Amino acid sequence: MICQKLDAFFRNNLDIDGFSVIDPSLNGVQVDNNGADITKIAFAVDANMETFTQAAQGGAGMLFVHHGLFWAGAQVRVAGSYRRRLQFLLDRNLALYAAHLPLDQHPRWGNNAILASLLGITDPEPFGVYRGRKMGYKGTLAAPLTTCEAAERVGPSALGVYPFGVPVNRSAAVISGGAADEAQQAIAEGVDLYVTGEMSHHVYHECLENGLNMIAGGHYATEVWGVKEMMRQCAEALPLEVMFIDAPTGL
Repeated sequence: MICQKLDAFFRNNLDIDGFSVIDPSLNGVQVDNNGADITKIAFAVDANMETFTQAAQGGAGMLFVHHGLFWAGAQVRVAGSYRRRLQFLLDRNLALYAAHLPLDQHPRWGNNAILASLLGITDPEPFGVYRGRKMGYKGTLAAPLTTCEAAERVGPSALGVYPFGVPVNRSAAVISGGAADEAQQAIAEGVDLYVTGEMSHHVYHECLENGLNMIAGGHYATEVWGVKEMMRQCAEALPLEVMFIDAPTGL
């Protein structure tokens, strides 16, 4: 399939255009190829030389990522490591596709929907306003969980577990990645547990003083889910090979 047809497929399944005003990422095709057919897509969380190299070695014609190279409004000098990354893609005719907030918020395939499912949130409701749109999900847990039990469901490498509230959680809210400040919304809406990727220094005492349990599951670890699900959807719907590149940062 050519790059433009793959772009159409992703746009039919992810709200690429709907997030164009509020998403700092330049979603969609970030680096095109020369028009050659693509027979294999690699999937990774981040656009960097590690994932580029593995995608090229694996024979991929496109790399689909959550965090791309280009961010809307940013003016970047094409120098240093940035130039080397672009040169690598162009030299190997490797297309780059990015889906940032559209992949966070997708109601079935997104990072937040999958995190909500892992926790056992029933009838998830939109949660967490970012620039006028709710990005995450909240709801009642199908089975009560301690904060440590919830952390095990999110993943084995949580950066921080903060059991500042009730001993057993009966409700939770989730927003993947760097959404520590949205803990304030979790406090305001009275949920027992808030799960995101990172903790922030100033948020720590807000959670402590307001009795909110919080899990910082890791930015990478909470945003790998949507990428993997998008890969599964492509494998089922498209006559292409797929591959996943795991390049965790531990952050």
